[in-house]
Amino acid sequence: MTINDDIKQALEVLNRGGVILYPTDTVWGIGCDATNSEAVKRVYEIKQRADHKAMLVLLDSSAKLNYYVKDVPPIAWDLIDLTTTPLTIIYENGRNVAPELLGEDGSIGIRITDEEFSKQLCFRFRKALVSTSANISGEPAPTCFREISDEIKESVDYIVNFRRGDKNMGHPSGIIKLGAGGMVNVIRE
Repeated sequence: MTINDDIKQALEVLNRGGVILYPTDTVWGIGCDATNSEAVKRVYEIKQRADHKAMLVLLDSSAKLNYYVKDVPPIAWDLIDLTTTPLTIIYENGRNVAPELLGEDGSIGIRITDEEFSKQLCFRFRKALVSTSANISGEPAPTCFREISDEIKESVDYIVNFRRGDKNMGHPSGIIKLGAGGMVNVIRE
């Protein structure tokens, strides 16, 4: 199966409200359409995650940020341009996603991906894509496909074939929260 065939299959599942298991720029992720509340709720169920703990979304381009964030702080553009490792930025006033993805304060976590599969998938899907580590909440995030539990694999509608053989995917992204007046709060390095 080619990467394009894999993306096509994943898109079919996402477009009908399904949940996928896919490689990202950090670790393997559980994903769905970030605008579909029912799909988002299913991801929470699969992860056995408390629904007050927001999940991040992936985008393929920073050009799409303004659609999902009411006012992107100027410092965000610099952080995106200067980062050399995956970085999730939490913005105030998230919008145009399922309400379950917003923090209690209305914030949203977004990461711009440069990894081949997830970038192409986001580009072709044309919407934000939920990305949360492929593990039960509280357990270690798997660094490669073989570390993902059968329970997770059996709970999704499609498992991407691309990069299954990679020995070590990587680590969770850094997380920074941007606040009013240019406040920057480092949550995870």
